[in-house]
Amino acid sequence: MTKRYRAIAIGVACLVFLFAGFARGATGNVDAETCTANGFSLFGKVRVVESFPDLTVKIVDAFPDLNVQVVDAFPDRCGQWEFVESFPDIEIKFVESFPDIEIKFVDAFPGIP
Repeated sequence: MTKRYRAIAIGVACLVFLFAGFARGATGNVDAETCTANGFSLFGKVRVVESFPDLTVKIVDAFPDLNVQVVDAFPDRCGQWEFVESFPDIEIKFVESFPDIEIKFVDAFPGIP
C-alpha cells in the first residue's frame, strides 16, 4: 500500500468514526444510573418554553433516549412527567433538529429503554 492510499484510508476511517459519533445521537447525554441528562432530572414537573430551556427535546417513534409517561400527579419515577405552568423542576423546548434528548411518549413502562 502506497503512502497516498494509506493516507486516504486513515482519512476515511476518521470520517467513519466522526459520523458514527453523530449518528449515535443524544444518547451520550443521558445517564441511566441517575436518570439525568446534562445534569437535569428526567422526571418531575415539566414546563414547555420557547426560549432558554434546560433541555431541548425531539419526539421520535423509534430508538428514544427516554420513554415518557405523562402523569397527573407524583412524577417520581424515571420518565414520568407532569406538565405544569408554574414551579417546574425542568423547562424543555421541543425541537426538530439537534436535541439534547429524544423521547417517545408511552402509556406504560416509562424510563430509559
